[in-house]
Amino acid sequence: MAIFKGDDDGNETTPEKQASEQAIPLLPLRDIVVFPQMVVPLFVGRDKSVRALEEAVERGRTLILSAQRNAKTDNPGPDDIYDVGTLGTIVQLVKLPDGTVKVLVEGKQRARVISFEQDDEFFLVHAETIEEDSEDDVEVQALVRTVHEAFEGYVKLNKKVPPEMVATVQSITSASRLADTIVAHLNLKIDDKQRILEMTNPHKRLEEIFSLMQGEVDVLRVEGRIRSRVKKQMERSQKEYYLNEQMRAIQKELGDKDEFKNEIQELEEQLEALKLPDEARQKTEKELKKLKMMSPMSAEATVVRNYIDWVLALPWEDYKQENQDIQEAEAVLESDHYGLEKPKERILEYLAVQALVGKMKGPILCLVGPPGVGKTSLGRSIARATGRDFVRISLGGVRDEAEIRGHRRTYIGALPGKIILGLKKAGTGNPVFLLDEVDKMSMDFRGDPSSALLEVLDPEQNHTFNDHYLDLDYDLSHIMFVTTANTLDGIPRPLQDRMEILHIPGYIEEEKLQIANRFLIPKQVETHGLTKDQLSFTDQGTLEIVRRYTKESGVRNLEREIAAVCRKVARAVVSAGDEPVSFRVGPKQVRKWLGVAKHRYGRREETDQVGIATGLAFTEVGGELLTIEALVTSGKGKVQVSGRLGDVMQESAQAAISYVRRRARQFRLARDFHQKIDLHVHVPEGGVPKDGPSAGITMAVAVTSALTGIPVHANIAMTGEITLRGRVLPIGGLKEKLIAALRGGIDTVLIPKENERDLKEIPPKVKRGLNIVLVDHMDEVLQRALCLDNPNVLDQPMEYPVEEIFEVPVEVDPTDPTVEAPTPVN
Repeated sequence: MAIFKGDDDGNETTPEKQASEQAIPLLPLRDIVVFPQMVVPLFVGRDKSVRALEEAVERGRTLILSAQRNAKTDNPGPDDIYDVGTLGTIVQLVKLPDGTVKVLVEGKQRARVISFEQDDEFFLVHAETIEEDSEDDVEVQALVRTVHEAFEGYVKLNKKVPPEMVATVQSITSASRLADTIVAHLNLKIDDKQRILEMTNPHKRLEEIFSLMQGEVDVLRVEGRIRSRVKKQMERSQKEYYLNEQMRAIQKELGDKDEFKNEIQELEEQLEALKLPDEARQKTEKELKKLKMMSPMSAEATVVRNYIDWVLALPWEDYKQENQDIQEAEAVLESDHYGLEKPKERILEYLAVQALVGKMKGPILCLVGPPGVGKTSLGRSIARATGRDFVRISLGGVRDEAEIRGHRRTYIGALPGKIILGLKKAGTGNPVFLLDEVDKMSMDFRGDPSSALLEVLDPEQNHTFNDHYLDLDYDLSHIMFVTTANTLDGIPRPLQDRMEILHIPGYIEEEKLQIANRFLIPKQVETHGLTKDQLSFTDQGTLEIVRRYTKESGVRNLEREIAAVCRKVARAVVSAGDEPVSFRVGPKQVRKWLGVAKHRYGRREETDQVGIATGLAFTEVGGELLTIEALVTSGKGKVQVSGRLGDVMQESAQAAISYVRRRARQFRLARDFHQKIDLHVHVPEGGVPKDGPSAGITMAVAVTSALTGIPVHANIAMTGEITLRGRVLPIGGLKEKLIAALRGGIDTVLIPKENERDLKEIPPKVKRGLNIVLVDHMDEVLQRALCLDNPNVLDQPMEYPVEEIFEVPVEVDPTDPTVEAPTPVN
């Protein structure tokens, strides 16, 4: 290795001598390594590189040629350039019209960059030449001959190297020059070429090149065998093509099947361009081959053609890019719906996990809630937030298993099921699939569709969903399934187990007011061709509609009544002609346009009455106040329960009556009182079916009040299941029931103590508006529900006196044989 020295004797200047006197321009190269004795044309376009060439021309046409570590770096720095390069000279330089420069350079000698000078316009470096080791060795000469033979074989296999290069290489005896000449013609990576450039020992360099050349020869031989095999296949394909063209020409002369063959050719092209699983491709090719041999007029040809069309129309591996921007998705969900915090939070959690994992099986959500709370529209909003396509399938009334799985092709007019139909409609393999009214399915002799959904909605199975029509495995695991239902009672338990249940409760007044102001009123105003200046609602006007013209958990009827008001205003606007019209709708205007109130706001009893207790029910439309009446008449011990009650509710009534009979002694009732009276328990409204155990304590209170003659507080409502020993068991639908109590003007609500955990989900406004009392036993219920503090109780005629459990002083005649001695209650 030698440092460039200056020429003090005035001899002819060489590139090495010129480089020693001053810094040399450096030209960074992309995707190429220049070796000594190598002449190569370069196209230079970067400003720094062009200025480096211009400077080199001014300094004697000498420059350093060094490769970049990363070819994609447009503005490299010193660290981005290899230290070892080639000292070269500019043979020719031509400036092109587009501003680039074409330059012909020749490599002279290996050089190493020592340092860079500070220059913003181009690279200036100090370098030193690299001296190579001696190559006078018998082993080196033998290696040179071996490389000559190997290169000759390489050229025969590689058509890109001109044959005359063999003679040129054969004339080179220097190991160093031979290595540098051959390496330029090998198909190597930049890193490999740079590694060879940095080798100073010609013997090791030539051995490395021989090894790489042998590897290239092996690859070229394999390529030759592949080309030979492909050539034979192409010859066979050309032969088939030639024969098919002849057949087509003959058929054209005969005037038959020409259009049919064109259709088959189109199908083949579609199949070739489509990405299909191996199973689907093999079966479709088999069906295509069968179709070619059929007459186009045969019925079987139509069946096969329809099958192929269905296979080709499905999005097998066509997945839409999902939006993983959580902030944007949250903004979309908030703009579409008010409230519904749990479903929104679940969707955002899914997007967050998807962003971290990259691929995740689609969740299967079940939105359960009363009608009109936004379940279906939430599904559409989920699709918009995630950036997926949206498909809705209504399952209400579906009773045939083939609606889900499809019909087998043996049937006339067979089609795939609703799942495959929805995928074809979506056009992508990962849409949001809304299965609406999943609780409304039924079953008959044709099968049970809910059982067919078990495979569709199971993440462990739906990646191999098999439709009867296609008879192919289809991957449904990328789909986000969202199902909706009003109640869980109509959904089989195995199907519930496969879904993540999200309960969507009914809206309270405050939420309905916000929804109306944000969504419903602007939507209906625009739908009816009105403007905000022509129609607006006061909050009191909207609440008037909510309280007296709707009775629902959702907002569907509320929107309908708002539309009725908009129609009245639209008529007034048209009748007024060009005169400006503006309406601000308040309670008075609502009553004028919508007529007599359809519902009474607050349904609780106005006065405390005997034998009438207020319960709370949970229905498909949300919570309701449930009045239970008990009446005692003289008779022979008959017990009657009416009001179109279900089996569970009738059993609950029997349990409540049995509890009261068991406590007869404590209530100071005659031992045989039940043999002298008839008891009738009625639950209005008689035309509405009712069921469930949560009215147990309400029935017990009504029966106790009727037997003892003590009124029940009209401002108290209660809910809870009762046992024969008086324990109060937990119930469901607490939020809806408390909302109904608040809406009905109830002040105090008695709920099971075990439901205390559910109070966290109750809106703060509801908890502030109600006095919620937790009870664990029926004794506590009676203490609070009956009017024991009413001073007029004892003045009322009582057929059956009460015991001291009610803390009311009662005078008992000890001579009366029908009255037992009082027993304290623990």
